[in-house]
Amino acid sequence: MVDYSETLRLIALAKSGDETAKNTLINQNYPLVKSVIRRYRNSGLDYDDLFQLGCVGFVKAINNFDENFGVRFSTYAVPMIAGEVKRFLRDDGYIKVSRAIKAQAVAINRYLKRLNPQEQQPDIATIAKELNMTPEDVVFAMDSAKYPMSLSAPIDSTDDDSITIAERVADEQDEEKKIDHFILRELIKNLSDRDRKIIILRYYRDKTQAEIARELGVSQVQVSRIENKILASFKSKLR
Repeated sequence: MVDYSETLRLIALAKSGDETAKNTLINQNYPLVKSVIRRYRNSGLDYDDLFQLGCVGFVKAINNFDENFGVRFSTYAVPMIAGEVKRFLRDDGYIKVSRAIKAQAVAINRYLKRLNPQEQQPDIATIAKELNMTPEDVVFAMDSAKYPMSLSAPIDSTDDDSITIAERVADEQDEEKKIDHFILRELIKNLSDRDRKIIILRYYRDKTQAEIARELGVSQVQVSRIENKILASFKSKLR
């Protein structure tokens, strides 16, 4: 087991251009990359191609990771690895998701639905502990809920007698929105204090960029650049 402080040290070196550190991280995280790409084994791509795509996503995770995000690097890397594969497969349309992963997504949905709407939504670590899953599996299962599915597919993939998606489109849309909102809250929570304030003022308080600039004591151009950078980051993580 590699000490996490050593992982952070290697990430810092890799981000500064140290190829040895980057290759060490890739070698140490082979199991993580393989665990993610294994879920796409029915996509029609060769395993070697999937692994290469997974490594590309992993390197992007290294380059974009910040310890201030408040999550472990492995948890952050999972959607980056999966996102790289999904972007490649996107034009092919349907992506097969295993029954086990669908079942995990259903379990997460049910757990979140049981919570009091007035209570603070749990973070990834809390969900993982509650459902006896790893944080990485929680991230992947929640992301899988956005995959295309047949309208004739059952709501509960573990129950063949479950009603179909077509029979509960409105309810499923509500569930999808809940998951999207949850992921968005996680992304906002992991922003720096300044960036979080800009997003809250802009999209939750309906303030203009000029008003935010005056409040923060910066130029409107700076606010615009920061906002665009944040939105681009959100877009890449929500794909």
